[in-house]
Amino acid sequence: MGAVGRRPLAWVAAIVLLLEGVGAVFVNGVLATVAGNQRMSLAGLDPDAMVVGTWVTGGVLGLYLALCAGLLVRTALRDRAPGLFGRILLITCAVAHGVLAALAVGLVGWDAFAFMMVVAGLLVLILLGYGSEPGRRPAAPA
Repeated sequence: MGAVGRRPLAWVAAIVLLLEGVGAVFVNGVLATVAGNQRMSLAGLDPDAMVVGTWVTGGVLGLYLALCAGLLVRTALRDRAPGLFGRILLITCAVAHGVLAALAVGLVGWDAFAFMMVVAGLLVLILLGYGSEPGRRPAAPA
């Protein structure tokens, strides 16, 4: 994949991850509101702790996805491969999407599975597309 295909792909992935982060915060906010209004408890856990935990989980997930999206925006603007930290971040994001896709089949359905796999595929394509740049030295043999 040349430079012409890499940049738009990075932009699309960044937008999708950003929208997914906003959606994750929204869904966790709805869950926290419902748990707070219903005063629901899980195995005797304090309902207020569940509300706070749900908000914190949504916020952390939203920030993680926004960080990945920011990294992809930087990659698209510079048209250069992300560094080691960026690659690790994108790999963990792709693996997380793969695991969540496997869980989503049984819990949500095939549409959620397809969406998660498309996002994981976008991340893998970006990692592979920026992986073999002409000026880059190959790894030393083991």
